[in-house]
Amino acid sequence: MRKRARIIYNPTAGREALKQKMIDILSVYEKAGYETSVFATTPEPNSAKNEATRVAKEGFELVVAAGGDGTLNEVVNGLAPLPHRPKLAIIPAGTTNDYARALHIPREDPVAAAKVILKNQSLKMDVGKAGDNYFINIAGGGLLTELTYDVPSDLKTIFGYLAYLVKGAEMLPRIRPIQMDLKYDGGHFKGKASMFLLAMTNSIGGLERIVPDASLDDGQFTLIIVKTSNLVQIARLLAKVINGGRHIDDPKIIYKKTTKLTAKPVNNRMQINLDGEYGGDAPMVFNNLKQHLDTVVDVDNLPDTAVSDWGTIEAEQKFVQNVDKLD
Repeated sequence: MRKRARIIYNPTAGREALKQKMIDILSVYEKAGYETSVFATTPEPNSAKNEATRVAKEGFELVVAAGGDGTLNEVVNGLAPLPHRPKLAIIPAGTTNDYARALHIPREDPVAAAKVILKNQSLKMDVGKAGDNYFINIAGGGLLTELTYDVPSDLKTIFGYLAYLVKGAEMLPRIRPIQMDLKYDGGHFKGKASMFLLAMTNSIGGLERIVPDASLDDGQFTLIIVKTSNLVQIARLLAKVINGGRHIDDPKIIYKKTTKLTAKPVNNRMQINLDGEYGGDAPMVFNNLKQHLDTVVDVDNLPDTAVSDWGTIEAEQKFVQNVDKLD
């Protein structure tokens, strides 16, 4: 019996590039030996999640998440709770596409991304669990992590990662520390911090040096706690990130590996961000599910074929130069 694949795609992602290339994408998966069908997500809540669960229970061997990080997160949430999970493939078509960036999957050409399946290579990747929800790239809490909620979707579509830089500069003056109670493997932080991050890849918001030693399948999160809320200090920390990942040794940062985190607020609300979207409020327990999803990836480290982000590089360089001028 021939294997079956279901492409779950966001028809509005990437300026509708997926819709325009869908015939070619279908041909790629057919060539790889899959009887392939397509599902276009709708505005209804959990559209991608519910479809992923449905086809997994029907015995499909491959589910393709085609869209931005939000579509991927929904598909992961549809697959991760199941005892029998099909293989996952990714066709990125969003703004930052952090997970695809970490896997060296082409981010500017949907057909090239689909062709990764032709190498017949995959790896079992870690998945994060936060309460009853799942995430595959990043979780966080604190005022700075609320940035992604405030960037309008049309701005993200047009300007991509630069939209986050602009919005981040606007938000920085409003950052205030909040009291947190964070318990992790071998440690306990209780005090004021502007945010914490639980990273599963080296790419967060388009920056590839926040977690320079990230591993996708070791069963561990990288925990980052930013203890300062001082505008100048945060700007300098970001400059260190851009300038070679030198932030990990800064005394204003706690940088640890952990398999679990228990996060509690202290006399305040603490919203939780999962893969760039609101994921509920703390208290919350986070667990790393080691090698939980078999994911199509170019094991031979196929170079990323995305167009060079010259605008982003120039913006980062100017940022570092301006931070160097701060008193």
